Amino acid sequence: QVQLQESGPGLVKPSQTLSLTCTVSAGSITTNYYYWSWIRQPPGKGLEWMGAIAYSGSTYYSPSLKSRTSISRDTSKNQFTLQLSSVTPEDTAVYYCARGRVIAGTLTPGEDYWGQGTQVTVSS
Repeated sequence: QVQLQESGPGLVKPSQTLSLTCTVSAGSITTNYYYWSWIRQPPGKGLEWMGAIAYSGSTYYSPSLKSRTSISRDTSKNQFTLQLSSVTPEDTAVYYCARGRVIAGTLTPGEDYWGQGTQVTVSS
């Protein structure tokens, strides 16, 4: 069974770059036909899909966050990474990494495996 684990700092200062890593076990991030996403949930709000990297290495971003978001991967470590720049307190959230399926070239909504989530607080 695929397992995902988020890691990174729990506290980030405003204007800095938030960087999180997701380590995947019992499954390769290059295996056809999956994508690997980042999703967050601010306190008291719903889930927000941020972006993803597909098995091919192609990246996809939410339009509302595209200018501040970068997702990359290290296939030798079976990890993928989120970077969110110029953070503000509104970026405070629980951040999740997850796996979804690519069907007919489309990122199909409904991730099937999730990490446990990691709390990130933006504060000076």
